[in-house]
Amino acid sequence: MDQQEKTALIASHIKEIIKLLGENPDREGLLKTPMRSAKALCHITSGYEMDPMATMRQAIFEYAGSKMVIVKDIEFYSMCEHHILPFFGKISVGYLPKGQMVGLSKLARIVDIFARRLQVQERLTAQVAEAVQSALDSDGVIVSCTAQHLCMKMRGVEKQDSSTTTVEYTGLFATNPHLRDEFFRQLTF
Repeated sequence: MDQQEKTALIASHIKEIIKLLGENPDREGLLKTPMRSAKALCHITSGYEMDPMATMRQAIFEYAGSKMVIVKDIEFYSMCEHHILPFFGKISVGYLPKGQMVGLSKLARIVDIFARRLQVQERLTAQVAEAVQSALDSDGVIVSCTAQHLCMKMRGVEKQDSSTTTVEYTGLFATNPHLRDEFFRQLTF
């Protein structure tokens, strides 16, 4: 099925959902909503069509001398797989080079690839760490993710000021608490 067929099929289902909710999908304000919503869903979940390892391998270079590389505050938007509601926030990625480094923009692209899937924050954090570790075979990777979840704000417990932080680390970050502390100190600057 090509992208156009997929989008049209999703739009037809959204039109039926609008009807089930008790609304008229043929009224003026909703006429184009099924297709707009379908296109948005396809974009929001486009990460399924991307290969994170191929993306990383496009920009791996010989190691150039930093003890730790950190790209912080990479914003992301994702959809909670439990409620199909958005969650969004920032991810910071650090790694300890061992002979190789990656183009900095690829770290942001990896975040987008995994965020643009139906997700849970815990898995998103782990997938980013695992992808960087696998692509670089570094001495360690650490990923910190802080997000707000509309499934907690709009429904359920309705806690407006809540946020969730998840952390994943490998290699020397797992065995050396001083390295973890240094990573988190750098995030405060």
